[in-house]
Amino acid sequence: MYALVDATSFYASAEKVFDPSIRQKPVVVLTNNDGCICAVCPIAKRLNIPKFGPYFKIKHYLAQHGVVIRSSNYELYADLSERMMTVIARFCDNQQIYSIDECFLQFKAFNSMIDDWHQYGQQIRKAVWRETCLPVGVGFASTVTLAKAANHASKKLSGFDGVAVIDNEQVRQNILKRMKVSEVWGVGSRLSKKMQVMGIITALDLANQDAKHMRRQFSVLVERTINELNGVSCMSWDDVKEPKQEIFSTRSFGHKVTDYNALKSALVSHVNIVARKLRQQNSQAKKLYVFAHSSQHQANYYKQSTMVQFPQATSNSLIMANAVVNALPNIYREGVLFYKCGVGAIELESNQFRQSDLFIPDSNNEKLMACFDAINNRYGQGTLQIATESSVEQWQMKREFLSPRYTTNWREIPRIYC
Repeated sequence: MYALVDATSFYASAEKVFDPSIRQKPVVVLTNNDGCICAVCPIAKRLNIPKFGPYFKIKHYLAQHGVVIRSSNYELYADLSERMMTVIARFCDNQQIYSIDECFLQFKAFNSMIDDWHQYGQQIRKAVWRETCLPVGVGFASTVTLAKAANHASKKLSGFDGVAVIDNEQVRQNILKRMKVSEVWGVGSRLSKKMQVMGIITALDLANQDAKHMRRQFSVLVERTINELNGVSCMSWDDVKEPKQEIFSTRSFGHKVTDYNALKSALVSHVNIVARKLRQQNSQAKKLYVFAHSSQHQANYYKQSTMVQFPQATSNSLIMANAVVNALPNIYREGVLFYKCGVGAIELESNQFRQSDLFIPDSNNEKLMACFDAINNRYGQGTLQIATESSVEQWQMKREFLSPRYTTNWREIPRIYC
């Protein structure tokens, strides 16, 4: 048996955890630079607020209905996600975290101990709510694709109370015929449009297709999806997630940047993020791609990039930051209104198979980087910074509606007055 546990409107729900004053109010969360709406709480959904719509177009409508606006608080979301996943992991043999707000569960030894899957799902929901105040939906089924469908039913189809269990043919057909084919995991809008032309409208229509014929029409992924919708498990649970072959950090500025030092500070900040992610997956980079450009919607569009080749693969933040500083004169142009910049590590190699150079001493200084990461992990990212990475409000992401980072910043922890 498998399960999918998914938080309800995770970003919006996370904003309510430490702020009881907004729990009964409509809440929406905005994307980077407060551009679009990326999360809408269940109360706000009743107002028919369009998800991923530009904020500036409906800001007056939101104000008219007293909707609470929040900027994306990634630090808070990541911490609450970790807490939620820790609670959920107690209820299964194996957990695979699929995204920041959802995870798959596998039950082996637990199967013999669970008499009522619906009641067990309610136990998971109550435990997560009690320990994190996050609402979740739970779907159980014999395959991961059906578990995803059951989770969809638990939150969006009538007749379910946050838990759905597909354990017989009647329930399977009932749920699949009420789901659009575009809502099937792994199908998406592009494939669903082609399927609709063929008369495949619902998930049940897809499940009733000949799997081998659909493989010839589309791909092996569609064949596996059809088999999974019919209760035939095609997913290898022990598949190892491959490390990333490229790691990028990019972001548009909150305000246009013209200052040389401000652009340098932004690029060094990005390269520090890239270096940290390299160390997290035990990789090092041979090359570094650095770029910056103005807005494509303005006259005299300008974009410049450069590639930095390291004599020896590295994940040292200091070495990579120094490379960015040296490359900046090739990118910067006076008078350009820079809109976005970024850094990408390419040609990655694993630390396990790293080839040393006989004539170049190793300068990665792994102990220093381990200490650097440990302090920032404990006290919050940015506690220790590279000097060139000094905080400059001019280039930082615009987050005018940012809530406190209650659990990751000492200066913003909740205060209780008795």
